[in-house]
Amino acid sequence: MKIIFMGTPEFAVPSLRIIADSRHEIKAVVTKPDMPCGRGCRLQEPPVKKVARQLNLPILQPDSLKSPDFLAEMAQFSAELYVVVAFRILPPELLVIPPRGAINLHASLLPRYRGAAPINWALINGEKETGVTVFQIKPTVDTGNILLQERVAIQPTDTYGTLAPRLAEIGARLILAAIDGLEAGTLKGTPQDDSLATPAPKIFPELGEIDWYKPASDLKNLIHGLSPTPGAFTFFRGKRLKILRASVIDEKIPGEPGTIIQCNKNSLNVLTGSGVLKLEELQFEGRKPLPAAEFLCGFGGRVGDKFAS
Repeated sequence: MKIIFMGTPEFAVPSLRIIADSRHEIKAVVTKPDMPCGRGCRLQEPPVKKVARQLNLPILQPDSLKSPDFLAEMAQFSAELYVVVAFRILPPELLVIPPRGAINLHASLLPRYRGAAPINWALINGEKETGVTVFQIKPTVDTGNILLQERVAIQPTDTYGTLAPRLAEIGARLILAAIDGLEAGTLKGTPQDDSLATPAPKIFPELGEIDWYKPASDLKNLIHGLSPTPGAFTFFRGKRLKILRASVIDEKIPGEPGTIIQCNKNSLNVLTGSGVLKLEELQFEGRKPLPAAEFLCGFGGRVGDKFAS
């Protein structure tokens, strides 16, 4: 089948590679424009573009998906299907071009967690299970008929940084199976039950500020859902401190939430509104992330010190 692939971040790369290695033909890759990054504001290529260059595939980076020039160029490729993984919302003018429409890989068990950040919110909400869904795109975001789904267990130690790559690999296999099924005519879509839909809105950095009066389990979920970026954070002696991994100690100890109750070469434990949070990976602003054992060597905190809430 002739395909145009659309995607931008690292999450989309396994899908691009598996399709490129299949019998299907990728006519072009559409991704976001290069963006300035870092202190020097040098232009940085999206991960999908880097891989597309390695594969010698035509690359399009339109500023607008509604541009008449872009739409005309897309039509000239005569692709049968658009495959979308972690990209922008496609306008109706684009969706009508391919005869087989467009399909999308979404990192949740739709209709749960519709939106821009399904992996983050599944972790933040303490889900024990998530998954990947391939669905047919229609103008309303994440609402099209489901083609294939696969369930994936969330491990207690999972962070966004560990769960997203796993879902990307599973999703790549699933999207190739969906392309094969559509080509063979053996795959039919199933409507979503909108009454079961839950939101997964875009993540903003301010969400990560830790409120130590919340239960330790909620804080652990927030930390893992935002790790490694944008990161859950607190303040210690005026310095911003990211917490990237943590675990819960189910003990009832009296005291003020945010107070350090253990600080030695092995443990950095903090009181919360309910239970104790063991901090396992931390990062002061401008420094590299460190496991707690290394972080504590230069931390300078003591039992009784308090993190700002």
